[in-house]
Amino acid sequence: MCNLYSHTRNIEAMRKLFATFDVAAQIVPQPGIFPDYAAPIIRNEGGMPTLAMARWGMPSPAFALEGKKTDPGVTNVRNTRSPHWRRWLGIENRCLVPFTSFSEFNRAEGGDIWFAFGEDRPTAFFAGIWTPHWASVRKLKEGPVSVDLYAFLTTDPNAEVKAIHPKAMPVILTTPEACETWMTAPWEYASALQRPLPDGALRIVARGVKEDGSR
Repeated sequence: MCNLYSHTRNIEAMRKLFATFDVAAQIVPQPGIFPDYAAPIIRNEGGMPTLAMARWGMPSPAFALEGKKTDPGVTNVRNTRSPHWRRWLGIENRCLVPFTSFSEFNRAEGGDIWFAFGEDRPTAFFAGIWTPHWASVRKLKEGPVSVDLYAFLTTDPNAEVKAIHPKAMPVILTTPEACETWMTAPWEYASALQRPLPDGALRIVARGVKEDGSR
């Protein structure tokens, strides 16, 4: 599962794939985004897609919280048939998560293996979901908080990712048409986007580092 990614491009790079959105947050290069970090998403909000910041990790299912004092969140969502996740699959809870590269961990291959669409790391989007003002304890030292949260969908890996992480890869959107479908179409159509990229679409651009600072 992907628990580390980078986003080092600007708003103009996002608009090449999804042109129309309001801007409610300033963004800076983030060469290493880890679970529970705040990062940019373009979310459906009040009838208008809006660029905002949210924390990575959707609320965990109840069974996963038994006996625990904190909920650090779920970063990757696979089973969209689960009632826990179905409540957030409607248009109002969908978002686009911009990234320039993402990492899958494989100790035998040197640790974190970074994938992108090329050495220049063009912007693409993960197909995400989000929820506003979720009240929970994410960290004991932080105490109760009410925060906006997000995660992204995963699917079967394509050939490049499977060689490193055979279980899953993020759902990635690479065209304006796919982004528009994810943000506006009924689930019966948008669900078709939960599929792996074609083999050969990605390349390994870095190995063994916790941040991918190239841009």
